Amino acid sequence: MTATARSAPDRLLAVLAAFDHGHPALSLTDISRRAGLTLTTAHRLVGALTAWGALERDADGFYHVGLRLWELAALAPRGLALRQIALPYLEDLYEATHENVQLAVRDGAEVVYIEWLSGRSAVGVHIRVGARWPLHATGVGLALLAHETPGFQEDYCAGPLAAFTPYTLTDPARLRRSLAEVRRTGVAVSSRQVTDDALSVAAPVRGAAGRVAAAVSVVVPQADAEVPALVPAVRLAARGISRALGWRPERTDQAV
Repeated sequence: MTATARSAPDRLLAVLAAFDHGHPALSLTDISRRAGLTLTTAHRLVGALTAWGALERDADGFYHVGLRLWELAALAPRGLALRQIALPYLEDLYEATHENVQLAVRDGAEVVYIEWLSGRSAVGVHIRVGARWPLHATGVGLALLAHETPGFQEDYCAGPLAAFTPYTLTDPARLRRSLAEVRRTGVAVSSRQVTDDALSVAAPVRGAAGRVAAAVSVVVPQADAEVPALVPAVRLAARGISRALGWRPERTDQAV
């Protein structure tokens, strides 16, 4: 679709989509190029977004995402609102392990991290708040994928499964077996899938209706991992967040 054929909302969204974690600050020319817009159109839209507060311009003339979008994001039930509810339980999990603790939700075929707590001595991870990874490559992703509908799981397993290390689950049959194991045990263990030195133990978080809404995990050095010792702590955190969201496991009419 050409720039002239795109609707006004499409062009506005293209301007916002020009920003990402690799490009947090952009010049007007950068925005024009990345959004696929003429410089004149980009100038007009950027001006409107800046006046509204969606973008901010610094002293050097570069544009950044504005605080107005942060205010709106705070209203998202799967974003900051969920993070605020979960944070006390994430802090307890961190105090019990002093390792990387993460909270994530599913967005399409990816997992999005909405909170991350880490100590200075914790194993290095390629994670930050707002980061995205394919579902099959992380503990939280496996915990989320395992509780999706069978149709969604089959479509996902049939699609291309990106590899990040030699240990990443890229075989559909192995992935299906792993998902079945997650459902059987209630936890997901992901070893050396993103980096070859880290292991993740994750558990699903349920909302008030009993459906899985998020996943919590702890990431430790693979060489020193004691999975049996980590599982109860991760399960406890997930259960605490679930209860804070209104889940009551004693209700037999809730969804699995």
